[in-house]
Amino acid sequence: MKFTAREVFTIPNILSIIRLILIPIFIYTYVTATGTNDYYIAAIIILLSGLTDFLDGFVARKFNQITELGKTLDPIADKLTQAAVAIILMFRYPYMWILVILFVLKELFMGINGLILLKRGKKLDGAKWFGKVSTTVFYIAMGLLIAFPELELQSVYLLIITTGIFLSLSFVMYVPEYIKLYRNSV
Repeated sequence: MKFTAREVFTIPNILSIIRLILIPIFIYTYVTATGTNDYYIAAIIILLSGLTDFLDGFVARKFNQITELGKTLDPIADKLTQAAVAIILMFRYPYMWILVILFVLKELFMGINGLILLKRGKKLDGAKWFGKVSTTVFYIAMGLLIAFPELELQSVYLLIITTGIFLSLSFVMYVPEYIKLYRNSV
């Protein structure tokens, strides 16, 4: 697949690339954090990443800058960011590994089915509202866990459980979407 400079250098694609660049910056900042301000900076990086995620979709739709590259780059940046955050937090918080496993299962399901359907000439047309809500809850909850590493365990569990519920609901609600695509691809 060949892309022109005009397709590559759109504001939404640049924002997605910025999100990819923010991943190692976040990881380094969080892993080397020694004080409260360091954790705040790591949280701000994730907040910035979440805002660029919102902005790239908004700008792409509003200014007709939707590209095939962007349709690929945006979800990759989103999933890599979420995976990095969840995996990093897994080393700090008990039971975070459950969220990581749930995230991996959902993404494997969507990725494998997406590839199968792509071979059949079908694809999911962008993220659905429930996926966007789940992503928003993820960013808020994980941002709080990053910014406030000394939260009481009950609060940590509440944030992890809330994120897990929204992630699970999103997963369950995507299943019928894929079933519809399979039925329409026959």
